[in-house]
Amino acid sequence: MSGHSKWATTKHKKAVVDAKRAKLFAKLIKNIEVAARSGGGDVVGNPTLYDAVQKAKKSSVPNDNIDRAVKRGSGAEAGAAEYLALTYEGYAPGGVALLIECLTDNKNRAVAEVRTALQRNGGTMAESGSVAFQFHRKGLVTVPKADKTEEDILEVVMDAGAEEINDLGESFEIVSEAHDFVAVREAVQAAGIDYDSAESSWLPTVEVPLDADGARKMFRIIDALEDSDDVQNVYANGEVSDEVLAELDEE
Repeated sequence: MSGHSKWATTKHKKAVVDAKRAKLFAKLIKNIEVAARSGGGDVVGNPTLYDAVQKAKKSSVPNDNIDRAVKRGSGAEAGAAEYLALTYEGYAPGGVALLIECLTDNKNRAVAEVRTALQRNGGTMAESGSVAFQFHRKGLVTVPKADKTEEDILEVVMDAGAEEINDLGESFEIVSEAHDFVAVREAVQAAGIDYDSAESSWLPTVEVPLDADGARKMFRIIDALEDSDDVQNVYANGEVSDEVLAELDEE
């Protein structure tokens, strides 16, 4: 199982019990507004909006909040902000590459908060393009194992563009080209299989193995970045083994 998968799984479990729920809700709502603004407020006809809404629902965002966000984004209701999508690049201690995606209504604030989070935790900003080449855009659809085997899932998604399936322990992660993840998600749904998430993501092409200290520093800098309201996603190429994760869990 790759390091990014274990990190994503650990982060998901952490988010469920984290006190940052309100901040998470705000970021999910922002995603919905942006998706509705760019593709319209028809959830069925706008796949990006559909997946943003489903992600919010699976994170227990109240339906009223979701509905209002769709209306604001589509222009059916006033109050929508003009968000700018920005991507910053940086390094965590130990040479771990970072891609930081932001949605913000204030570019100066966003870059200042990203720079501060990096510098205060031993990281640095990087020149545009100096980190991005270490990642490639992929589609990820995650489904709970339930009573399904990897072969069962593969049979369902192979013709939809799936490239590989990773075993995350309690779920399977289906990897595809970024433009195929909606087709993969639809194939999963057509087979009557529930899914946890469906989205495009940046996956590292090369991973940096980390010991417990390095992993601790990487998680600390990611947490600091994600504490910013402007930061939507942070991607890192640090590889954390099962043994190191177990060591951190004991702390």
